[in-house]
Amino acid sequence: MRRIAAQIVFFSGLLLMMLGITFLLGSLTDISRLSIFRSFLFVIIGAVAAVFSINLANWPFYLFVSSFFILIGLFLFLAAMRVLPITFSQSWPLLSVFAGLALIPPGWRRYRAIRVRYLVPALAFVVLGCFLMVFSLKAVPFSFRRFMVNWWPLLVALVGVVLVLLSIGSGRNTPPGGDKTK
Repeated sequence: MRRIAAQIVFFSGLLLMMLGITFLLGSLTDISRLSIFRSFLFVIIGAVAAVFSINLANWPFYLFVSSFFILIGLFLFLAAMRVLPITFSQSWPLLSVFAGLALIPPGWRRYRAIRVRYLVPALAFVVLGCFLMVFSLKAVPFSFRRFMVNWWPLLVALVGVVLVLLSIGSGRNTPPGGDKTK
């Protein structure tokens, strides 16, 4: 009975989303209706992936996809409504930020806590996206190429830090005294 109620709520939510999109598209005058529809399409794909994450065995993947598509849809909606005045050519590094943020819900749902196994890659994607946004928005007076020529050793060191943190985080999951399953 709970499953049927959950499905009714889900499909009611989808119906209300479609109804809201229709009313929104009808009320817009100077905003591209196609861009609004595209943004809600991403949100709907994310909602469908969320249902798959609940019902299927490979739920961490579908929860990641769900979170990723919902974030993209919300970003595209804000860009279409001109709340965020940047183009895709300027904002493409946000895809990395969204991927990092989308890694957090599967880790939280799986372990009911934030784990290094999910947090370190998530932070790495977020930092990478923010780093690339600095160059994409031309917030610094030099190019990415010039930065790489001068500062590539720092990037090597940062990759090393990420690998060390991952090894420390995965080392906590082994039982004391090492792996006895051999």
